[in-house]
Order: sequence, then C-alpha cells, then structure tokens
Amino acid sequence: MILITGGSGFLGSNLIGKLDDRYLKVLVRDSRYINSCCEIIENTISSKVDYDGSLFDSVECVVHCAARVHVMNDDLNDPLEAYREVNTAGTLNLARQAVNAGVKRFIFISSIKVNGESTPINKPFKFDDDRSPEDPYGQSKSEAEEQLLELAKETGLEVVIIRPTLVYGPGVKANFSALMNLVAKGVPLPFGCITDNKRSLVSVDNLVDLIITCIDHPKAVNEVFLVSDDYDVSTSEMVRKMATVLNKPQTQIPIPKFCYRLAGKVVGKEDVVHRLLGSLQVDISHTKQTLGWVPPQSIDDGFRDTADAFMKTKLKG
Repeated sequence: MILITGGSGFLGSNLIGKLDDRYLKVLVRDSRYINSCCEIIENTISSKVDYDGSLFDSVECVVHCAARVHVMNDDLNDPLEAYREVNTAGTLNLARQAVNAGVKRFIFISSIKVNGESTPINKPFKFDDDRSPEDPYGQSKSEAEEQLLELAKETGLEVVIIRPTLVYGPGVKANFSALMNLVAKGVPLPFGCITDNKRSLVSVDNLVDLIITCIDHPKAVNEVFLVSDDYDVSTSEMVRKMATVLNKPQTQIPIPKFCYRLAGKVVGKEDVVHRLLGSLQVDISHTKQTLGWVPPQSIDDGFRDTADAFMKTKLKG
C-alpha cells in the first residue's frame, strides 16, 4: 500500500493517475478537489497534527508531495516560519509517525531550490553539491532533507529525496502557462537575444515515472536524485518549441539583454528578469546510473501534450 500526500495537486493527481487505486491511500486537505476511487483521508500537514494510526495501516511507502508551495514576493511578516511549519516541521511530524507505524520508505519531493537559484552556463547542479538555498521556500525544503536523513540514521527509515526542476505538463499553471498563452497569440515576442542561457525542465510524466521507480528500487535508499528531461533549452528555444507544438507563427524580436535588466530595476522585478535571462541546469547522470533510469518522454512530446491540453482548455473556456 502506498500513501500519497498532496493528491489534489498537480504532481499528486498525475501520480495517482499512474498507480492502481486499489493499493493507494491519499491524504488531502480538501477531498472536494480530488477525483479518485482510492481511500481518501482529509487532513493537513503541520507540526501539530496527530494522525490517526489507521492512516498508515498496511502502508509500506509514503510519497510526500504536499507542501507550502513557493510564492513570488510572499508578503507574510515571517515567510520562513510559515514555510518551515509545513515543509520542515510538518514533513518531519508525518515521517516520524509513519516510521513509528512501521512504514518502510519515505519519498520526499523536494526542490532544486535547495541547490540554489541559478548556475553558470554548462556548469549544472549535481546531486552531491552543497545545499545553498536562497529563499525561505528553498531553505525549508533543505532543512527537511537534512532532518529526514538524520531520521533515517536513527530509525532505519528508507528516505528517498527527489529534487525536481521546473515541472510542466497538461494542466500546468503559473509562469509556464502564462508563457504558453503568450505564444498561442501568435504575436512577435521579445526573446530573440535570449539564446545563450540554459534551463532544465521536467515533464510531469517523467517526474512521475521516476517517483514510481523509487517506490521499491533497492538502490534508491537514502539517496538524493535530481531530475529533468535531460535536454536543456534557452528561453528563445523554449518559445520556438511552444510555437511549433501550438502550430503558431513565431517571430522573436532581438531586444538587447540590458533593456530587460534596466526594465527590471525600474519596475522592481529584477528576480523575474534574472530567471528569464539566466541559467539553471541539473546533471542527472547520478539518477540515471544509480537507478538505471532514463526519462521516458522527450521534451518535444512533453511540450506537445501540454499544448494539446492547453488548447482543449481554451476551446472549452
């Protein structure tokens, strides 16, 4: 039996769709947002929750997808404590109760933000790089990783840590969806000069496939795995790929990069400009070699599936 947390989220719902309902339990904050035949339990992730012992009955593996997600320009007075309550203390509370109930393995969906926000071109993050989070979300995930690995030493719990890059796929929201919406308009876009950065992305299908591999793989124990599509793109190439799968004309105006930087300073969006112009790459060779795993979906197929779902939603809307 597998317990999935965050089953109503983008990743959790895709993971449920690939597994057999008969062998699943799903922990969600609100069951109205989940459509599944498996056993559903309503509760939250926090340091204070005392989970009913039956939550872990027959459960051998927990896949912990639930989190307080990253929010741009978080306006809380103390965002770090808010992230820690769910992503660090809440995770450890869940893991301790799980191991006390006899759960064998705990798969933690972390974030590449544990490594940092950017990389020099062609110098990707590696699985054994020092943790270097730069924001409260990344720090909370980093602290959870450290404490889970300590718990593994204390108790024998098999901990598996997965750090995804930007995840996309059918139904994705946020920046990826916003960019696809722009490309779908078929208007010229100002990315012609952003050709020498590199970003690692991961389709939700590839991430789900890796998670499923880690559920019972003997070599996954107490390891950290970075994951991507194993094909990095510049901002300009990403836009070209989107235009291709959307079957839209695509013209990119070569706006010089210093214009972006100046505009970012003027409007207070330097962090957004940095992500647009900068690189964030990951080296997944450790993941592939340790698990004998390769991403089953190409980036082109991932973009095509995302575009198909995007267009269907637009037609309905």
